[in-house]
Amino acid sequence: MGLGQGLIQVYTGDGKGKTTAALGLALRAAGQGLQVYIVQFMKGRPGVGEQRALQHQPNITLVAFGRPQFVNCDNPDPEDIRLAQEAMQHCLDILSLQRYDVIILDEVNVALHCGVISLDQVVALLDAKPPHVELVLTGRDAHPKIIERAHLVTEMRAIKHPYEHGVASRQGIEY
Repeated sequence: MGLGQGLIQVYTGDGKGKTTAALGLALRAAGQGLQVYIVQFMKGRPGVGEQRALQHQPNITLVAFGRPQFVNCDNPDPEDIRLAQEAMQHCLDILSLQRYDVIILDEVNVALHCGVISLDQVVALLDAKPPHVELVLTGRDAHPKIIERAHLVTEMRAIKHPYEHGVASRQGIEY
């Protein structure tokens, strides 16, 4: 099938739903026969819901790069930097295959914001995007240059969240 023209989408903001929106797009695309590849940056927690669900979904491949712990953006662990660099190289390799219609870079904006990858690397990845590929970048704190390059930008805004009232992340809802 394939896309005639692929665009760049960004899902950013401090609200919940950025990854969820990208996963919804992945399911929609796969349902139409498109090939989807998802690279998760800084997400090494094993057994999260999307990883379990998508391992059985034809047309969707998901790979995660990261440790189970949160990345300290003020002082990233060398292992976080190494894994983010590995994820970035993997993205370039996947783009060069020209085998996928939709490529989702989950939390790439946060990886850039935390300094485990560089703006030059992300811009080079955008430049390497084949014309037929839909490229989706998620994560809060999207860089202005990334927003400028995107064709579609959606900002999720937090108005109210149960975490503010002591409700911890729940299996099957937040992970």
